[in-house]
Amino acid sequence: MTSGQINGGVMENEIAYATSKAALAGITPSVAADLIRAGIVLNTVNPGPVNTGYLEADTADRPPEVLEEVLSRFPGGRFGEPDDPARLIAWLVSDEGRWMVGQVLSSDGGFR
Repeated sequence: MTSGQINGGVMENEIAYATSKAALAGITPSVAADLIRAGIVLNTVNPGPVNTGYLEADTADRPPEVLEEVLSRFPGGRFGEPDDPARLIAWLVSDEGRWMVGQVLSSDGGFR
């Protein structure tokens, strides 16, 4: 799992997090090329902002105006839910996803 920093996201207060996630995305093609020789398929998923409780007004870890600004970046008008990226991951690990190798895939509801 990575994050949207590969798309130019701004996380000025979370530099270590953003750096580690960008590194995962950057190294995915090389590691995947090595692992596929052993029959291991590797891809990386950027789930975008998924509401696991931290995006609810009463349990958020950020001010309401920040939540509103983030929400405004979704064309569909809603945050992701845990099953949104989970459906992509389920497909990737199925036989139908076997031809996807070394990709960084965004399942982020169009978040920009």
